[in-house]
This record gives sequence, C-alpha cells and structure tokens, in this order.
Amino acid sequence: MNNKNLSIISYITLIGWFIAYFSGKDKADSLLKYHLRQSLGLMIISIIFNIIMRIIATAVPALSFLGIAGLLILVFWILGIINAANGAEKPVPVFGKMFEDKFSFIG
Repeated sequence: MNNKNLSIISYITLIGWFIAYFSGKDKADSLLKYHLRQSLGLMIISIIFNIIMRIIATAVPALSFLGIAGLLILVFWILGIINAANGAEKPVPVFGKMFEDKFSFIG
C-alpha cells in the first residue's frame, strides 16, 4: 500500500490507525506522519468527548441531547479523510492545529 492509502486508513477506527502505523512505519513520508498525528488526536478528542457526555447524561439526563454534538466530530473525521485522499497536509478544523507537533513517536 502506498502512503496516501495508509493516510486514509489511519482515520478508520483504532485498528485502521495501527494498520497504517505499522505498515508505513519504515517508508513513512510527511503525508502519512501528518495524518497519523491528526487521526490519533481526533481519536483522543472523541474518547474524551464521549466520556464527558456519558457523565453529563448520567448526572443530568435532560442534557443528554448534547451528545448530538458528537456528529461534529464525525464531520471532522470525514474532512480528515478527504484531506488525506487529496494528499493535503491540512489540519482538521478546531482541533487539528493542536496535533501538528504532538505525538513525537510518530516521526
């Protein structure tokens, strides 16, 4: 697989991220490294958001409708996949800039 395909796969669940990371580890270019960072950051944000929403929904069930904001994270995933497919090193909105220089183990 080429690095562009691996960049796309990195956004598809945690398993996809591991496949992209270990398959492209030796031949990773800047595009793959960039999208590995972006997708890992989105995964972490998504997990934190889900934990917070579960706590809120448990504490105050009337506010459970706020979980619909999780669709915004889904939109960010799709934008990341589109950027990877186009070969662009463009950050996802809102959170993307935070992850450009994080996760030094990626490269």
